[in-house]
Amino acid sequence: MNIYLSIIYLVATVTFITGLKLLGHPDTAKKGNQIAAGGMGLAILGTILLHDLEVPGFVYGLIGGAILLGGIIGYVIAIKVKMTKMPELVSLFNGFGGASAALIGLVEFGQNSGEISQTVTILAAIAIGSLTFSGSMIAWAKLNGTLWKDIRLPKYNLINNVVLLAIIAYATYMVFTGTGSLVFAVILLLSGLLYGVLLVIPIGGADMPVVISLLNSLTGIAAAITGILYDNMVMLAGGILVGSAGLILTFAMCEAMNRSLINVMFGAFGSTEVGGDEHHAQTTGTVKKATVSDVAILMNYAQRVIFVPGYGLAVAQAQHAIHELEQLLENKGVEVKYAIHPVAGRMPGHMNVLLAETNVEYDKLAEMEDVNPEFQNTDVVLVVGANDVVNPAARNDTSSPIYGMPILDVDMAKQIIVNKRSMNPGYAGIDNELFYNQKTSMLFGDAKTTIQALISELKGM
Repeated sequence: MNIYLSIIYLVATVTFITGLKLLGHPDTAKKGNQIAAGGMGLAILGTILLHDLEVPGFVYGLIGGAILLGGIIGYVIAIKVKMTKMPELVSLFNGFGGASAALIGLVEFGQNSGEISQTVTILAAIAIGSLTFSGSMIAWAKLNGTLWKDIRLPKYNLINNVVLLAIIAYATYMVFTGTGSLVFAVILLLSGLLYGVLLVIPIGGADMPVVISLLNSLTGIAAAITGILYDNMVMLAGGILVGSAGLILTFAMCEAMNRSLINVMFGAFGSTEVGGDEHHAQTTGTVKKATVSDVAILMNYAQRVIFVPGYGLAVAQAQHAIHELEQLLENKGVEVKYAIHPVAGRMPGHMNVLLAETNVEYDKLAEMEDVNPEFQNTDVVLVVGANDVVNPAARNDTSSPIYGMPILDVDMAKQIIVNKRSMNPGYAGIDNELFYNQKTSMLFGDAKTTIQALISELKGM
């Protein structure tokens, strides 16, 4: 390899690591993203201009055209995508990364020299890349609402395990027989696509943050495998960083739900068919309704208020309104915080990203472990669009599907206001005991419209 290209790859790898470090804090996240993107751009240019291969001139035109087209599409998507659609976008990006690895594996399969190590690498790229692509597409369809029902075949775990073992056995056969037929590789590709569908399709919406994080990790692993295949250190380093970060985040999400990764992937929790209607029928009580004026009076005379954002806040695009409400209350001398559950929303860190868009101070975002002891000394809690992460059934009801999951202890506050469109259960498909708490008042309506009305009411006091 050209010594200058090696230096460029080293610099690019350093930018990846630096960028990943800076992404750990909202104040430096934008800078970290720019640094890492700059490193990737440098690596791409270095590869194109300093490679040791002899290629026809028109190939540079194809590469340039592909980069230009992909750059334009990516820019337009990034500019136009709504924050509510960010989880779907992440799923699509994961899928495209997996598809790229699978296609690279197919291309290289026909040029395989026959070495066992190279064959293993190629087949791993095809299998992991294809299952990541199909699994990500199913996750996208679930998040987008296109696939609204969780589909579980009879004995689905047994079927999934049989398919997985069959793929491993088939790939092993290909390695030791040394077959060079592209038909065999295509069969492996199709098998990977099938397994990705079977793996994700029974998983319910409540587990989507974990699924997205795991698929993101698999995309990184696929990229690392292609780096090994091409002896490309920057692809290898980048893939390892994405894969390891994704795995760490995956296990962090599982810990936040007090469940194992195996249980998440094979337990079909969060399905509307698992304990949904039955648990809903067991939860009864009186629901109190509140008006905007009632809530405004409570907040106006409160000393401490905590906001609990959920996916409903994102759907209503109410992040700017709630930030304005926060500033208004602080001007009245009220202490305001945001309680952030690790799995609130549809992807890891969804609420943090949503609120960062409105320039909410990072210090006001309190993690679950830090904020839970403060609820008992809080005058008013405003829950906006959050369901499962505030459901006391996780502590009180051993028959509940979410029993044992750490939640935000909002029921410990003096007054609880829940802003929702209706009494429908959350994405996990189970009813919420909090709605029937004597201290809870339901403030029905669109989050953005309701919060704006609340702001107007408070300004008149």
